[in-house]
Order: sequence, then C-alpha cells, then structure tokens
Amino acid sequence: MKTIIIALGGNALIKFGDEGTTEEQFRNLRVPISQIAELAKKYNIIITHGNGPQVGNLLLQQEATKAVSKRPLQILVAETQGQIGFMIESTLDEELMKIGLDEEKLFLTILTYVKVDAEDPAFLNPTKPIGPAYSVPKPGYIKTAKGYRRVVPSPKPIKIYQWREIKKLMELGSWIVIACGGGGIAVIKEKKRLYGVEAVIDKDLASAKLAEQIEADILLIATDVNKVSLNYGTPSQQELSKLSTSEAKKYLEEGQFPPGSMGPKIQAVVNFLESGGERAIITSIDKIIDALEGNAGTQVYR
Repeated sequence: MKTIIIALGGNALIKFGDEGTTEEQFRNLRVPISQIAELAKKYNIIITHGNGPQVGNLLLQQEATKAVSKRPLQILVAETQGQIGFMIESTLDEELMKIGLDEEKLFLTILTYVKVDAEDPAFLNPTKPIGPAYSVPKPGYIKTAKGYRRVVPSPKPIKIYQWREIKKLMELGSWIVIACGGGGIAVIKEKKRLYGVEAVIDKDLASAKLAEQIEADILLIATDVNKVSLNYGTPSQQELSKLSTSEAKKYLEEGQFPPGSMGPKIQAVVNFLESGGERAIITSIDKIIDALEGNAGTQVYR
C-alpha cells in the first residue's frame, strides 16, 4: 500500500468561534478521523497535526499564576504531543471499531523531535506569535491583529530524528502513526548531545521533511479552505483546482501566499514534490477522501 501523510490543521480540533473545550475538540476530530479510518483500508497512514491553541492555553496558564514553576516552550510542545495524540488515538479507536478494522490496525503516537540549525536566521528574527494576546504592551511582545503577543523563532526543519522508527512501522503495514505534533520539538545538536530550544517549527514544513525522509508517496494538507486561491479575500479571488510547482514558486515570489497562512503549506508541498514525492494535495478538513479521489482540493504536481 502507498504511504500518505495527512497534516491536520488547528481547525481539526478547535474551529473559529469555539471555546476550545475538550468536548468540542473530540467532536471536531470526528470529521477528519472518520475519513482517515476509512482510508486505512487502502493506505499506510501518518497523521501530523498543529498545536497552536493547545500550547497557547498552557502558556496562558503559566502566565496566570506564580504558584508553579514555568516550563520552557520545548517541554510544552512535548506535552501537547501527548495530549493531542491521546485525543486522536481514542477517536481513531472508536472509528476503526465502527468499520471493523480495530483488530487489523494498530496505532501509536511518537514523541517527535526535530533538528534545527543553531545558526538559522530565524533565531535573530523571531516572528511566530504564540500564546495569549494582551491589550497593552509587554516586554518581548509585538503588536498583532489579536493584540500584543509573544513571538518566538520559527527555524526550518533539517531532520526528523524518529524517521527510521516511523518508516519501519510503515513497512510493517498495519500501523497508523501520529507524529510531528506541533511541528515537532525543536532541538539543536552540540557535542553529540541534543538540546531543546525555544522555537516553533511549522508543522507543514516538518510534515514535508518527514515525507521526504521516509519516502512517502502522498502528502495531504488539510486546512480550513477547500482550495488554494489567488487574490484571496478580494473580489477577484480565484480558486485553483490544479497547481504546478513552478507556478507555486512564482506565486510565492509574487506574495500571493502570505507567510502566516497559505505560504508554508505551498512551500511544504513544493519541497515534498521536488524531493521525489508522487502527489500533493491541499484541501479542507471535511474533503480529505474527496480530494484523494480527485474531486476536491488543489492538486499540486511537478
């Protein structure tokens, strides 16, 4: 069977307007996970996911009290990998039981850390907003559309350290793996030792890097829009059903895909295809199966 990586955006758990309760997150997960369970009949599957709201909540809790010691960002990312991994696993278990695959398919959340370059220019120019927003300035915070927020570096992923374990599980054929949660735990290597760093790795770029390392066949990025668009949010908006890598790079240079939204997704699928990937798709959370069948989403090709 072919191997597919399905990268779930933040709206897979918390939709716009949600309070972010546990009940809401489990309910929202039904939509993508029920489709993934069906796809397990045909594909070896790796699920990756974002963690923005969840790690933001942990940061807010730390800001709200001095009664407990504060933990660094890399620890919080690890915590959300376990938290969201549990939610995906338990939902997946129920959906597999519904279609009689619970005895055939096994699943596992893998704590994933990702090598970054200590000299990455991103460390000199933190741009990734995280955590709670405040109405008044705070040291180390910048003004965003939501208010003043802390910003951290977002370096490029160089290597997924657990790629061998993940590839081996894919070769066994019966496993569904959950990995690269929140883009992975950012680490640097010094003198044969790994150190966690305060940074956030884009989960789509991390997914593409993992896909490259394990030689996955398909990368599907599930987000909150059905198709990639040109001139997004304007009267001349144009949805794209197909997109070549050369066109994608051209539009990136023209600024059609902003860094904080569609830009990393486009860069991720370009990276994947140029590294030898067979097929890449960007679509909405509720159109995963339709997009794989070619009836929805933006199909990206070399």
